[in-house]
Amino acid sequence: MSLADRVTYLAFDPGITPKGGGLPGLDVLRNVVSSINMFGIIAVVGALAVSLGVWAWGHHSGGHQAEANGKKGALVSAGAALGLGAANGIVAFFSALGTQVD
Repeated sequence: MSLADRVTYLAFDPGITPKGGGLPGLDVLRNVVSSINMFGIIAVVGALAVSLGVWAWGHHSGGHQAEANGKKGALVSAGAALGLGAANGIVAFFSALGTQVD
């Protein structure tokens, strides 16, 4: 293989893949991110409870604006819970998809 062929090959395939354990503090970073994710899920549970309360209060008091805001809050909370729960899977899916790009 000539030098020009090697340079061309390296330009297209540098041979770099993610590797666990390569840097110090990786376990700490995983714990911090996991804790942030758990904090977010707990916050979403609180936001969902408040939104459902506002929705019920607005419905029973005739406050259509409060009822609509409660519905929106419940929907946003459900979406946030979906995103937080699926975050690891979404990143893994697109990371695996990215390895297939030539």
